[in-house]
Amino acid sequence: MPAFRQVGEKQLPNPVLCMAWSPKRDLIALANTTGELLLHRLASFQRVWSLPPSEYTGKEITALAWRPDGKILAFSLGDTKQVVLCGVEKAEILHVFPMQSPVTCMHWMEVMEESSALSSFYNSEDESKLFLPKLPTLPKSYSTTSKIFSEEKSDEILNLLGEVRLNILVLGGDAGFVELYAYGMYKIASLSRVSGTCRSLSLSSDLKSLSVITEVRSADNNPEICYIQLDTGLLSDCLPEVTRMARKFTHISTLLQYLHLSLTCMCEAWDDILMQMDLRLTKFVQEKNTSTQVQDEFLELLLWGQSSPELQALLMNQLTVKGLKKLGQSIESSYSSIQKLVISHLQSGSEALLYHLSEVRGMSLWKQKFEPLGLDSAAIEGAITAVGSFSLKANELLQVIDKSMKNFKAFFRWLYVAMLRMCEEHVPPELNKMTQKDIAFVADFLSEHFSENEELFDRKGKYFNVERVGQYLKDEEEDLVSPPNTKGNQWLKFLQESKHLKESPLLFPSYPQKSLHFVKRMMENVIEHCLQKPAEVIGKSVKQAVFLPLYTVPESSENTPRLFELPSLWNDKKAKMHCVVFCMPEISPSKLYILRKGTDPNRHIPNSVLSIDLSHHLDSADDGSSAARCLDARFYDDEMLTVVLQGSEEHNSRRVLAQLPLASSLSCASEFSWKPNLRLDQQSSSIPCQGLVLGNQWRELENMKAQFVAVNGIRKVACVLSANLRHIRVFEMDVEDEDDEGADSQNTTADQDGLETTIANQGPGEESLDTEAGAAEQDVYKKTEEHLESEEALELP
Repeated sequence: MPAFRQVGEKQLPNPVLCMAWSPKRDLIALANTTGELLLHRLASFQRVWSLPPSEYTGKEITALAWRPDGKILAFSLGDTKQVVLCGVEKAEILHVFPMQSPVTCMHWMEVMEESSALSSFYNSEDESKLFLPKLPTLPKSYSTTSKIFSEEKSDEILNLLGEVRLNILVLGGDAGFVELYAYGMYKIASLSRVSGTCRSLSLSSDLKSLSVITEVRSADNNPEICYIQLDTGLLSDCLPEVTRMARKFTHISTLLQYLHLSLTCMCEAWDDILMQMDLRLTKFVQEKNTSTQVQDEFLELLLWGQSSPELQALLMNQLTVKGLKKLGQSIESSYSSIQKLVISHLQSGSEALLYHLSEVRGMSLWKQKFEPLGLDSAAIEGAITAVGSFSLKANELLQVIDKSMKNFKAFFRWLYVAMLRMCEEHVPPELNKMTQKDIAFVADFLSEHFSENEELFDRKGKYFNVERVGQYLKDEEEDLVSPPNTKGNQWLKFLQESKHLKESPLLFPSYPQKSLHFVKRMMENVIEHCLQKPAEVIGKSVKQAVFLPLYTVPESSENTPRLFELPSLWNDKKAKMHCVVFCMPEISPSKLYILRKGTDPNRHIPNSVLSIDLSHHLDSADDGSSAARCLDARFYDDEMLTVVLQGSEEHNSRRVLAQLPLASSLSCASEFSWKPNLRLDQQSSSIPCQGLVLGNQWRELENMKAQFVAVNGIRKVACVLSANLRHIRVFEMDVEDEDDEGADSQNTTADQDGLETTIANQGPGEESLDTEAGAAEQDVYKKTEEHLESEEALELP
């Protein structure tokens, strides 16, 4: 009976570049050469959803990583130099942040260390909910112009925080840059002194060290694989403080994203139709033959009920009665929507931002604990001031909206009645009443808003700025065209006359000449500067503890997708070790090498380098052939390796999936003495070697030129990928295959149409994750292995 149970098989249309199992569920994420991201479940390898490539995010996926709770999937784009966080439930892009260089590898880990300080913080982390109201959800209409966000995503964005326990997304790229992001959102450390290009990395769960596999160019210009261990002791020593600081800054990053989305909603609520009055009046000035001012024309209509032929033509032929009514309704609807967003979203978000920044300021004043992490109270004070200025500008916009709604309502009511009289139509009695106060109100509105402005025409191509709200929503560097009139403001006059309050740090500057967008961007820059300093300080504290050149890479292997290439890293949390598994096919193709280093760089590990000889005969093999080469190897758990083996030269088409127990191999009596001036491959003959005979934990992969494997020991699953990167098989590793028809059934072949039909008959091509529990209990995939002649003929032996 074959070991492991095959539960799915698929021939994919596009080559796969990355694959990663979910840490919590039987789901696997795949990225292909077209830039498409796919999510499949274990049962029958059924597709759950696909995320097509986007011009905004990018089309060249270079790396994948799951958040430890399995709810967020991170992937990097090489063409746009961005990292994207995607919600797994609905395939929604929740957050995008840029990188200076393309990311080549990533790893998302969770801190497992416990302490009394951390436990108290975990219990009190939600105190903000006692003081702050829940932020309202963004309106459904928000999706028309946004490039990556769809409706009602504010809840998901706020849920980006995830669990309180610290988790860190580690990113590595070209030119040796490495960055650490707490909770996948806040950059907590930035490193730039790592040699070469990062190919793989692993941060230990105790935060004591970071292992990096890099590719550097040797003296003879050949690619050389090296192992680097970086001492991250500051993160480990200050874990409670790092967790508190990172959690707060992640809150702040999330709130900045929420405010950005809210302001985008406001921009969408503001309609271009509101500019019609300004443009029509400008055209009227350019076409009229009289020297009369526009405001005089309207004042004559207001006072005497008579208008010039030019003004009558403007009102009746261009604005029209219906157009005026529609314009008034649009202004009222748009202003009401913007007003609600300012009150419910901008002000609530700003208050929450001030709360969390104030708590960070309190941390920064505890210098003994937080000064080593780079918290600067002066920078945080500047951030608090910037948020206060943003709140003042939002309040100023509210006042402008309130005044504009009153002005427009009175103006349009009067103008609507005047136009009805021009048409000699019936005027409703409720509109026909106009008091002397109403006339004075409209006259003031005309004198303030309808004066021709030559400077404005030179800047904007129009003489008028009747509509005053849109200027606040423009993302421009220029000053406001019509800033608010502060004459007669008793408070401002009092501040200017007071020597003590004029420059007081307790008062937020208001920037009356700037737009809301400008003040928001200024606030984001100040907060970003405030958040950057800890990353720089922590990054400078990281020192290189170990640098070990391993072996040179043959030029022929550079065509293989880099993410699938060995070495593979693993963090043994119980033993507190970094483990590296790799092959040196040019030196000894039948050996597998394991390098082990303690997460504490000063700790000595016995048997730190050893090799496993895989050239022994496979048990139960009919032809007695040997497995001569290891194609891929991944850590299944702390005590087991999953490997893909290739047969000897006479049987090089033979592929085997096997589990290798490490307990016996790691108990080697002899110790390897590393010569520091040589690469490991140059002293491979002195590496202790252990022979290993495979027991019953192996399975031959018939009719498939398997090359790579991805495993998840927690879920006890494996995914095998062929050499042409298109053919996939998935296995449950803790059960044996049910072979009721005997050994001959292993040789049964079927065409690809039969495989697709079987998968289609078991359910729809894509389904919600909510049905996962039910799908897992379906009859498992029992299709026998097929002979994919057309596809496998393209694969290399």
